[in-house]
Amino acid sequence: MPNCSFDNLPGSETCARCQQDLTQLDVPIAQDRVQRSLMEDPVSVLGQHTPITVRPEPRSTRQSRHAEHNIGALLVTDEEGQLVGILSERDLLAKVAGVVAPTDQRAVCDFMTGNPETVVAPIRSPVPGKMDSGGYRHLPVVHEGQPINVISVRDVLTHFTRMCNG
Repeated sequence: MPNCSFDNLPGSETCARCQQDLTQLDVPIAQDRVQRSLMEDPVSVLGQHTPITVRPEPRSTRQSRHAEHNIGALLVTDEEGQLVGILSERDLLAKVAGVVAPTDQRAVCDFMTGNPETVVAPIRSPVPGKMDSGGYRHLPVVHEGQPINVISVRDVLTHFTRMCNG
């Protein structure tokens, strides 16, 4: 718990109120190599995926880039390349399905989740815990506000399957 006693979400790296670094508080001791990996390995062990980005303005194409790239989330960036949102398949299903107006005339920002939870590179962070506590299927990795990677639940499961079988 931070000095200000704010009750942060599990997996938070900094206090939402006072910005205190929370990564070193209450660090458990690893009992096996899977736990050690969870606590000590850099997020890069989960794989490197160049993020596919879109702008928040109206889409210029009728095709979803999700299907084109076989991915579940597009990162939304501004003119300077700073992350401003995430457009997931879940967003499309929840916000686009049933829309009467043609969606190719609507802005991505009408459907995206703004200010998504992120992890900052380089990290050694409880990514699975953050994904679980927030209900996220995708977690952008940023460096100086710009997306450099996207971690998916599939990446986490693949890593732990390798850890348990190898």
